[in-house]
This record gives sequence, C-alpha cells and structure tokens, in this order.
Amino acid sequence: MSDLSAQEFVANFFESFTREVVAGDDAGAVVDRYYTPDIEQIADGIRLDRQRLIDHLRPVRKNVVSCSYDVHEAIRTADRVAARFTIHAELRRGRSIATEVYLFGELAPDGRMRRTTQATRDVSTR
Repeated sequence: MSDLSAQEFVANFFESFTREVVAGDDAGAVVDRYYTPDIEQIADGIRLDRQRLIDHLRPVRKNVVSCSYDVHEAIRTADRVAARFTIHAELRRGRSIATEVYLFGELAPDGRMRRTTQATRDVSTR
C-alpha cells in the first residue's frame, strides 16, 4: 500500500483515469492500466466487464470536456477501498452534471481495481 491517504488514492485514481480517457488515449490500454483483465464493475445494478467498460468510455470521451472529483470520505486497506465522492463533469454542449458515487472496491496487489460495486445519484443543480 502506498503512502497516499485513502482520499488521495481515490482522487488520484479516478482523476488520472478520466484525464487519460478524455485525452483520447487508447481506451483498452487505459482500462488495462487501471483495472485488472477480469474487472467486474457493477454500477446501479448494471454489470460491466472489461469490454463493456471500454465501450462505456466512448460516449465519455465524446461528451466530457473536463471532470473533477470531490472525495468526501474514503477508507482503504491493502486490497479494499470504500468511498463516497462527487463527480463534476462539464459536457461539450455547455451542460454541467454532478453525480454522487458510493463505491466499494477490491484492489489487486498492484493497485489496479479488480471489482467495484457502485450506487450513484444525480446531484446536479438545474
């Protein structure tokens, strides 16, 4: 485990992942840097494996101009992470969205994400 606090780990993980995706780097290569090949991500009951996660990144890349993360709380052990954070995204057509995320994850020894379960809710101001 690194010297980063749990909150710093979560912020760094998702901010750098999103930055690489939005920058246009190869989606498969980006996913492989941050997630294990057997990734299973369940978000609001929808299961994504590696390929479905890569496919999910296409609209993100197309629509997101910038993104930031406010990590409200996080706990991390060597192989587990739990966090509550808000994603703030600016979209191409000038719209802003905010999504609160409750995440429970399993980490590989190298720090990549192996499994996540997430619940989200829209907290955008209209």
